[in-house]
Amino acid sequence: MATLIDTIRNDPRSPRRGLQGVGAEPVRSAEPVNDRELRSDYEARRHIFPSRVHGAFRRIKWTLVALLLGIYWGTPWIRWDRGPAAPDQAVLLDLARRRFYFFGIEIWPQEFYYVAGLLIMAALGLFLVTSVAGRAWCGYACPQTVWTDLFIAVERLVEGDRNARAKLDASPWTLTKIRKRLTLWSLWLVIAAATGGAWVFYFADAPTLLVDLVSGTAAPVAYTTVALLAATTFWLAGFMREQVCTYMCPWPRIQGAMLDEHSLIVTYNDWRGEPRSRHAKKAIAAGRDVGDCVDCNACVAACPMGIDIRNGQQLECITCALCIDACNRIMEKVGKPRGLVSYSTLADYERHAQTAATLGRDTARAEQRGPSISKVLRPRTILYFGLWATIGVAMLVALAARGEIGMTVLHDRAPLFTTLSDGSVRNGYELKLVNKAGEPRSLALAIQGLPDATMWTAENGERTRSAVVDVPPDSVRDLRVFVLRPAANAAPADFAFVLTDPRSNETVVEDARFEAKEVTRK
Repeated sequence: MATLIDTIRNDPRSPRRGLQGVGAEPVRSAEPVNDRELRSDYEARRHIFPSRVHGAFRRIKWTLVALLLGIYWGTPWIRWDRGPAAPDQAVLLDLARRRFYFFGIEIWPQEFYYVAGLLIMAALGLFLVTSVAGRAWCGYACPQTVWTDLFIAVERLVEGDRNARAKLDASPWTLTKIRKRLTLWSLWLVIAAATGGAWVFYFADAPTLLVDLVSGTAAPVAYTTVALLAATTFWLAGFMREQVCTYMCPWPRIQGAMLDEHSLIVTYNDWRGEPRSRHAKKAIAAGRDVGDCVDCNACVAACPMGIDIRNGQQLECITCALCIDACNRIMEKVGKPRGLVSYSTLADYERHAQTAATLGRDTARAEQRGPSISKVLRPRTILYFGLWATIGVAMLVALAARGEIGMTVLHDRAPLFTTLSDGSVRNGYELKLVNKAGEPRSLALAIQGLPDATMWTAENGERTRSAVVDVPPDSVRDLRVFVLRPAANAAPADFAFVLTDPRSNETVVEDARFEAKEVTRK
């Protein structure tokens, strides 16, 4: 096993090489890795100071940062008119009333399966994205990545770019360093507090809660939540950063099951870059074969995870593609084609490597036209998309078909029935009548079956087979109902309660059981 690991680790042409730890140096030798080198993976953390990067993927990341933060911070302030009986916040998790409002959709506690469906769709969507584009979620949309990007941008604004930050970090604590660090931490704390503040606005009316928070009259749980979320964001995005992705998040260890030879991953095309040389012109003049990599370490300096992509695909890589931007700029400066580091699939990599080995590096470079998308539709992705779409369609159909009224029936347990003085038998039931509309409803309640039975409510003692019940808007009304059968027919039997909305003719039928003493007939 040790021999196999050493072979994979040190093979310069293997796309699976590079089992190095965070920030490890590239493996240049084919010598076996000894136990002392393996134990170096457990050394103390080295601080990472990613350099400023310009390029297409950096622009995509900034666009997504602005979009995602705008959605996160702005959504609680969107208004949505639901009538006088319901809140007008578009997205609201109303724990007090046990409701989830999402624009025109209102989820009740008994409809929590919609939330479960959304969570399943999110998981399947993550599987689908990973199968197609690797850890694109981690590199572009994960909250940890978004906050860390923002924190690093503020850090660069206050302390300077990579070399200046590294020098300041290693320097003693002077007044200048204290001033810069206090400024930086204060700005981080403001962002972190805004994070916690935005989250609590999803659980209460945002304008009202903001006034309460500022005036000091908000509930203690609101201040506690803001403080807790601010502290965790401040610590995770400001100090732990890549450690969260490497050690705390389980997804890097799960994603291996989602990837195959047609999944897009950030790849160093060593068939084109090796052997590396910082003095290519002199090496060529001397008759030596050199690759396109000038060994400038720009890809390493740009990586927020502190890894060297030239060591191959690694667990720490979040597929943010900043190393691609950094390398492309160097290739442009030295007059070589872009794409030494690129998004590629294992199948494309192996095809280009084979071409380079048989026909030469120039021919393989000419064939490099970007990642192949011909295998996006394959059994794995079709399965994930099919399951995702099926659940989504089923939820949409259920939402479209659901009514505005509902009812649940609970039979009394003790006693199951009561025998009156004249021999008739009475059963008691607790009914919950649901009105999901934003206006009051007068609903007709009746019993179906038991033609000899009558009913009445605790509020109205008149015995009849039907009654009109008023239910307030967007609420549940508890109703105590009794059903009576005469002595001659007082036997166990099944029947149903029927609730009808006269306006829309919507009807809800709930089965029930009438309990009585079994009569033995001779």
